[in-house]
This record gives sequence, C-alpha cells and structure tokens, in this order.
Amino acid sequence: MSLVKFKKNKPFGNLVTSDLFEPNDFFGNGFWNQGILNDSFWNGRKLEPALNIKENEGDYEIELAAPGFAKKDFKVTIDDGCLNISAKKSTSEEEKEENYARREFSYNAFERSLQLPENIKEEEIKARYHDGILRFKLQKKEVAKKQKPKVVEIG
Repeated sequence: MSLVKFKKNKPFGNLVTSDLFEPNDFFGNGFWNQGILNDSFWNGRKLEPALNIKENEGDYEIELAAPGFAKKDFKVTIDDGCLNISAKKSTSEEEKEENYARREFSYNAFERSLQLPENIKEEEIKARYHDGILRFKLQKKEVAKKQKPKVVEIG
C-alpha cells in the first residue's frame, strides 16, 4: 500500500486529480503562460527561419534556411542600412468530380530584417538560393580608423 496525499479542497478528493495532473494548473496560469502560448506561433509573432552569420577577414556570410520556396518567391531589399528579406508562397489545388469537390490550399510567408554594420559595401551584396538555403555574401570595406583623442594643454 502506498500513501497518497489527500486534497480536502477537491470535490472528489483524489479520484479525479493527482499530483501529476492538476486541472487548475492546466486551465489556470501554469500551462498556458509557460507552455504552448509562449511559443512564437501562438502569441501573434511571425515564424522566422533559422539564420547563420559568419564573419571572415574580408566578408560576412549569411545563410537563411528557407526550404520549399523558389527564387521568384523572395524579395530582398536594402533600406537605410537594413537588409530586409521576405518570401511569400501560396498554392491551391481544386478537383471537381460528379459526386464530390476537393479544394486544398496553403500559404507560407516570412520576413527577416538585419541591421548591417557600417563596414559593408551595400552595392556589392550578392545572394544565391540553392537547396533551400538562401546565401548572402557581404563584402567589407575599409573604414577610416578613429584617431586617438588629441590632448589639448591648458595654459
């Protein structure tokens, strides 16, 4: 025989609930505030594809995972030092027969924006899409080095 904690405030005692499942935790703040609603899909934010950024000596390489899209689905702009990447894709299929009709559709979209560093040659940014990966190569430019502060003697 094992000991089970009895909960007086439960109308059916331990018959309905246990220490493992607590309905108040599920419907109250425990489950919804810590679990599924904090996922980016459920709380109104858009899903964003995974992104890798690698800095080399003379350039930056960016890889964005976006499988299922075609080159024509992407829109890439540079605005005020910001690299904006977006893609939209929709498909629809309809089949009508004598005794039934079937219609299927899907819509996928995302937006991603990256603030570019000052040492990028914006006019030389190159992009390539292959095997579900959108790759960017951003060339660095020489930035004038800051001079050391000049000390002014007070006379």
